[in-house]
Amino acid sequence: MQSRRQFLGSAAVTAMAASWPLVASAQRNLDLARILCGFPAGGTSDGAARRLAESLRSLGYAKQIIVENKVGAGGRLAFDEMRRGTADGSLMVLQPETVITLQPHTDPKNTTFKFEDGAPVGGVGIVNYGFAVGPAVPSAVKSMKDFLDWAKAHPAAANFGTPGAGSPQEFFMKLMAKEVGVALNPIPYRGSAPGVQDLLAGQIAAMYSPVGDSLPHRASGKMRLIATSGAKRSRFAADVPTFSEQGFDYMVSSEWYGVWVPRATPDTAVEQLNLAIKAAFAQPETVELMNKLAVESEATSVKDFAAAMRANYVSWPERVRRTGFKLD
Repeated sequence: MQSRRQFLGSAAVTAMAASWPLVASAQRNLDLARILCGFPAGGTSDGAARRLAESLRSLGYAKQIIVENKVGAGGRLAFDEMRRGTADGSLMVLQPETVITLQPHTDPKNTTFKFEDGAPVGGVGIVNYGFAVGPAVPSAVKSMKDFLDWAKAHPAAANFGTPGAGSPQEFFMKLMAKEVGVALNPIPYRGSAPGVQDLLAGQIAAMYSPVGDSLPHRASGKMRLIATSGAKRSRFAADVPTFSEQGFDYMVSSEWYGVWVPRATPDTAVEQLNLAIKAAFAQPETVELMNKLAVESEATSVKDFAAAMRANYVSWPERVRRTGFKLD
């Protein structure tokens, strides 16, 4: 899931945003564009999708742009609808990359599409995961070692929520459980938002999801972030040590958020949408929102994003096989 990242300099970003009106004036104006989101309102994917819709609208990509939440199957319902939709640049899905790079390998029985069914348009940012505990876990638990010790002593309560079955969060936590020999019960949700609510209410012990899910609740102490998944500390939670710092090097991971369109979409339409997305994510208000979601904003070319997605897709089967991952 990790790949080399080349961030845009401020001058390049400014030039990109300024150039978009020239591109927009040369393309066929769309009356309506739809952005599908496979996760419920209130989560990272939904927030990014709605900001993209506002930005694309302001840039004149289409007269009307709506976000539709097609929730279920860890984001795969939205991808499935997208790949069967209109292929002219008016329909897209914004999602975490593992919907298409990982989940077909962890849950092939319930994956109704192939990797080739979508055309990658571009990445919009990099997300790290955060492991957080809530009121159901004693306040003395302040590290992953503390949590694992507590989980071993309280097996009936040792559970963790994830944004969906077969998600990378479930994969990595099962890998940890296997490595340390502690039974941890995964509870997959239809996106992060309902899992976070159950965590805050003390219905589950922990939640493993994008770092941004915990940020609004850290000040109250109800959602205590105790580990992040990046190779280095998240700039959005610099006081929280990484898994690697705590002795769990195999938990290092990050994930692209990006946009896909139906495979039959013409190359010219894909390139035009890519330019529009780059301009959208150069807008200060979009950068600000992505910071609040703890997403490292980054815009890529079609070619680079497609290559990264292909590389990640082909790397997963052996990792899944080695760990013996199976859905419960």
